[in-house]
Amino acid sequence: MTNLAFRSIAMPLVLGLTAVMSGCSGHASGSNQNVSDGATAESNGPADQGPRFPRQDGNATAGKDVFRFETFGNEGFWTDAMRLPAGIKAAKVTPMQALKLGLSVDVDAVDSVTVAELLKELQADPSGNTSKLLNDPATTAKLINANAVIGMPIKGSNGDGVYNIEKGDKVGVSCALCHTITDGSAFNLPTGGSIGHRLDGRTNHNLNLGKILATAANSRAWFPLLQLALQANGGKTFGRAPKGITDKSTEAEVDAYLSNPAYYPVGMFDDTFDGNGNPMHIQPVFRQDLAAPYGSDGTITRLDNFSNFVYTVLFDPTRITTHDGRALLHTLAGAAGDEVADSYVKVLAATKVKGYPYVKASPHPNPGSEDAFAGVRVDNTKLLDLNAYEVSLQAPTGVSNDAQAASHGRALFTMSGCTSCHNVDQSKAVPSFIVPMKKIFPGDNPTVLAQRQPPLNAIQDTPGSYFDDKMAVLNASVRGNIRGTALPLLLDLARKPVFLHDDSVPSLNELLDPKRGKTAPHPFYLVNPNDRKDMVEFLRSLDTGNGK
Repeated sequence: MTNLAFRSIAMPLVLGLTAVMSGCSGHASGSNQNVSDGATAESNGPADQGPRFPRQDGNATAGKDVFRFETFGNEGFWTDAMRLPAGIKAAKVTPMQALKLGLSVDVDAVDSVTVAELLKELQADPSGNTSKLLNDPATTAKLINANAVIGMPIKGSNGDGVYNIEKGDKVGVSCALCHTITDGSAFNLPTGGSIGHRLDGRTNHNLNLGKILATAANSRAWFPLLQLALQANGGKTFGRAPKGITDKSTEAEVDAYLSNPAYYPVGMFDDTFDGNGNPMHIQPVFRQDLAAPYGSDGTITRLDNFSNFVYTVLFDPTRITTHDGRALLHTLAGAAGDEVADSYVKVLAATKVKGYPYVKASPHPNPGSEDAFAGVRVDNTKLLDLNAYEVSLQAPTGVSNDAQAASHGRALFTMSGCTSCHNVDQSKAVPSFIVPMKKIFPGDNPTVLAQRQPPLNAIQDTPGSYFDDKMAVLNASVRGNIRGTALPLLLDLARKPVFLHDDSVPSLNELLDPKRGKTAPHPFYLVNPNDRKDMVEFLRSLDTGNGK
């Protein structure tokens, strides 16, 4: 098969990364006062910010509806292939159980009588444990029919404007599932979801996506995004689970993998169809004008292209069984990619899934390009409208209880080498270069699993580490760049419960503690505990208005 994919985006980029990145070691295990090479006192960010990527924006008001309710037809996958509504009904899922999985409810979509009754129940018992409404499976169906379950829009089947999952209407998935929370004004579970007014763009850190997927009556339909054991790889697997899924695995075995937070942690989403178990922490989508390139691997440079990838492949993975989908898999993973597609077809047949792919998209003149990884593109006007909305969403205000400590933390940030990679001013776009894996993860010692045609780098992974799993197959080499990590937005950190894209560090203080070791991912530390405390205060205070 010819190298169909990535032909239009394979031009190498010259970034001069040596000069840019040499300063990151400045706040490693030595003195926290050292100023590193490439960074100077009072530095506000790296001199080389990397390339900027063009973006078109449409109508933000229309984009709000796209963000919240657009499925492009993926309700066919979620209702007829995954059979999520059937699973919810069979398990008699109550609203309280759904909230415990991190799902949230838009109180503005619920009728006033139900809201009044719920508030009365919660006034009597703020825990919600005795609430009749929150513990009744019938309320769950009522909320779905009202389009009140955030990120799970219902789509009518007969055009009458009346929604009822009991009468054949279908439920899909939108961006809001992972990227919206509420203000919790009606009800809030500290480790779960909430009921209130929508706050779009913010990461749902409590979303137990694995368990939600396992609730579906046919979770086997999620096959390409599971941790697989493929014959082409000699049955080997990598990820958090000791054993991989095969095309012969049962529904119970798939559910056990998805439901185990040790294998599929809360707040994470496995967003690559590579057969590896590499869920990564969900990223925010506010101020996306500051975030390019996109994804922790920096594979995609344009926001609308990232959204198209999500809708055409991730929200309906049956697309990979098409000619162009198979070409993409073959380019990325050779025989293993071919096996993923072939095995998936077997799984879909065994579970009586028909009529796929479901997402409505048009053939693209440059299949395999960043514009259309799997050969198709959904409505471009809606993608540009979505751009505009995600750009318009403002970041939350930073949190600081000690202005003096935050000020000292800022001085440490500018003096100790952090600005070799990160800007101080968070209203500026993040530097867009890719941080080399060996720089961000000195312990990286990968095993080469397969060679690939340039510009793709070899498929490689460091045994015993989850940090580079995400970059093993799909990474920025698809656009002629390197295997490494993209820089994140340093925003809304006060609410973030875990750190690094693999959730390997439980707090900001531990992220900066040299006890983690010189070879750990992101080994840039402050030795003095008081300095670490002040740096944490500064990082928690960051927003787009405090860059001066």
